[in-house]
Amino acid sequence: MEFPIAALLPRIADSLAAHPRLVLEAPPGAGKTTQVPLALLECGWLAGRRIVMLEPRRVAARAAAGFMARQLGEEVGETVGYRIRFERRTSARTRIEVVTEGILTRMLQDDPLLDGVGALLFDEFHERHLAGDLGLALALDVQAGLREDLRIVVMSATLDGERLAQWLDAPRLASAGRGFPVDIAHFPARREETLEHQARRAVEHALHEHPGDVLVFLPGRREIDRLGALLRSPESGQDAPTEGKAAPPGPRDRDRTTPANGAVELLALHGDLPVEQQSRVLQPAPDGRRRVVLATNVAESSVTLPGVRVVVDTGLAREPRHDPGSGFSRLDVVAIAQSSADQRAGRAGRVAEGHAYRLWPQSQRLEPQRRPEIAQLDLAALALELAAWGSDALRFPDPPPPGALAAARDLLRRLDALGEDGRITAAGRRMLALGTHPRLAAMLLAALHDGRGALACDLVAVLEARDPLRSRSDALAARWQALAAFRAGRVPADAGRGALAAIDAAARQWRRRLRLEAAPPGEAPGHLLGDLLAHAFPDRIARQHPADPRRYQLANGRMARLFDDSALYGEPWLVASDLRFEAKDALLLRAAPADEAALRIGFPAHFRETDETRWDPARRALVAERVSRFDGIVLEVRAGGRVDPRQAASALTAAVRELGLQALPWSESLAQWRERVRCLREWMPELDLPDLSDTALLARLHDWLGPAFEGLTRLDALDPAALSAALRGSVDWSLRERIDALAPERIAVPSGMQRRIAYAHDADPVLAVKLQELFGLADTPRIAGGRVPLTLHLLSPAGRPLQVTRDLRGFWERTWPEVRREMKGRYPKHPWPEDPWSAAPTHRARPRG
Repeated sequence: MEFPIAALLPRIADSLAAHPRLVLEAPPGAGKTTQVPLALLECGWLAGRRIVMLEPRRVAARAAAGFMARQLGEEVGETVGYRIRFERRTSARTRIEVVTEGILTRMLQDDPLLDGVGALLFDEFHERHLAGDLGLALALDVQAGLREDLRIVVMSATLDGERLAQWLDAPRLASAGRGFPVDIAHFPARREETLEHQARRAVEHALHEHPGDVLVFLPGRREIDRLGALLRSPESGQDAPTEGKAAPPGPRDRDRTTPANGAVELLALHGDLPVEQQSRVLQPAPDGRRRVVLATNVAESSVTLPGVRVVVDTGLAREPRHDPGSGFSRLDVVAIAQSSADQRAGRAGRVAEGHAYRLWPQSQRLEPQRRPEIAQLDLAALALELAAWGSDALRFPDPPPPGALAAARDLLRRLDALGEDGRITAAGRRMLALGTHPRLAAMLLAALHDGRGALACDLVAVLEARDPLRSRSDALAARWQALAAFRAGRVPADAGRGALAAIDAAARQWRRRLRLEAAPPGEAPGHLLGDLLAHAFPDRIARQHPADPRRYQLANGRMARLFDDSALYGEPWLVASDLRFEAKDALLLRAAPADEAALRIGFPAHFRETDETRWDPARRALVAERVSRFDGIVLEVRAGGRVDPRQAASALTAAVRELGLQALPWSESLAQWRERVRCLREWMPELDLPDLSDTALLARLHDWLGPAFEGLTRLDALDPAALSAALRGSVDWSLRERIDALAPERIAVPSGMQRRIAYAHDADPVLAVKLQELFGLADTPRIAGGRVPLTLHLLSPAGRPLQVTRDLRGFWERTWPEVRREMKGRYPKHPWPEDPWSAAPTHRARPRG
């Protein structure tokens, strides 16, 4: 079989001989996944060493290794082999090793020299998995510092090759693909129709209207099972197409097209299938029957399905998103990117002209490219890998967000995986070797230490799997009990047999990996699961609120509440594995009871007693207390002795944060100075004045106000002068001089008097002055270096406003004669000259006589 990429293979080999990095763009069907590794085997620069190719998905890794082995006329595990989680088929003869992403990271961490490896190939890099980005960053670090002869090839069908080539400082080659025209149409949904029913109609229409096999892209296994049940049901095939291209299938057509009667073979393809079933999907039907393949996005790339002429695309996929409620990355159903939609549609044109039906409205716009996982996942595992590597100075195509990385390191310190200095601990290295989320690794290590390893393996399998229960129980123990019943030959009515079988298989793999000979227990004491779970979620240990049995205080300081019909009601201690964060209290979605005595044994350093000083809003005073805590959970409060002066300043600052800035003794002068700064900050941003808004002052309250409370034990002991010194002192002395010059407190008027300017950050500055004091002044006074005119409140001799203006000249010219006529008789003792320009300004009445 000749692949389109064949003509490019010599150039690929020559490029790698001259340059250690390469970006290779090749559309689906070009043959890059299976032909490039084989073509590089005999290159002189490889010198007989191995090629390691990274595949993001297990299905694709097995399929690619199997295809290459068949091309060589060998079995998998000879020249070509693979390694995925819990499975390995390699030998001493293996020269090409296809691995999944976590395997590559372990290889690099265990042997940074990559002894015996001459090339690393990153296939389907456009999927931008976190482990793939990390693997590339580590490989580039190895190449730069240890292995200049290591070749790195980044391959993809739909990536921004130019940007990536510039970032890698690498040549860029592009291959033509093998493809035929694909007619794309949007298949409309009916009113209130579910996605599975719309997909069923699209499949039946495709089978009736077009030859070849049909590939249906669905978000996940749950949707595959539902659509499969619909297609096998007796009613399948009864719905007429909606596009108007064809009449409803007749009886004979229905016999030919309906999967329910066996004329069409119905197959599933997803990552949880046994290898034999996956292999069956990837081979043509031996009896020549047409096939309908219901697949997740594993069929989007790297896997070739023979005979597919029609694609039905739901436009959805399950992709990982960080879920702060569970502490893990959860698979959410999301809309695919346009690049994925194009790649899916291209699957219909691999062997002949094809058709693609999209089940979303034509008006819906998709994101151009898939977002990298590093921007949206929990980064605890990444932070631990970086700590083990010993350097943060790695080159990522998109750097990890600093906030998410800092939160991940805080969690790792709580799990004792990192020390306070940020370095990886011995426990952290053991967690890393387990190859799972650090939370679960910490639990496994704790269980291995005290002989509960088999139960911990069950718990890891339950937490990593989809929920086996159909009911909304919040008891984690109900999941484990369903697993125990399944092993005893019983399946609870509200549980799924397939889900329990998958959990049982995963637990068995964990026991094998940890070399545990003990069988899983048939029963577990009430608090045992929670006691284990506490080592994975020490921040989610929760104690029942003394005044409300449905509310719990978490170790991280937050509050959570139970469902109304919770199975956990009445438990004094819980450990939550899954939460839903809400504005007030989080909702406990899944948890297990814990035993306080076991917590005191397992977490002795987290229980402590301290003397604390706090603000009592009811008494408006500081109180001293002896407080017993488990992290952020208050266990007991007893009256203490005298208020500790060292703690008083911090407590008074906290009181102001709670009561607000209005609780402070503001003088009019200080309030106006603050408004002057806020106005000037807006008028003249180049001065870079500090932000004195309420939000900003409260955020840095400890810095500017804390020193003023030193030695005080009452809030009302702070006087206005001390507050003024504290706030003004937070602004540099040279800036304070500029403030006084550019936004003065007072301004001289022609009468010789100094009159106060009123400032407000959300209004114009106001100068209120008797109009006789402005005789002879033509133009409105300005401040802020002449940028801002004052708003003049021109007052009568009695101090009442006669005119508000920012145009003094216009007032004298147009309004003064009318004001003079009206006011002259009312205030005869004050001057009202016909010519205000030449009159002497005064703040007094005319002298008698």
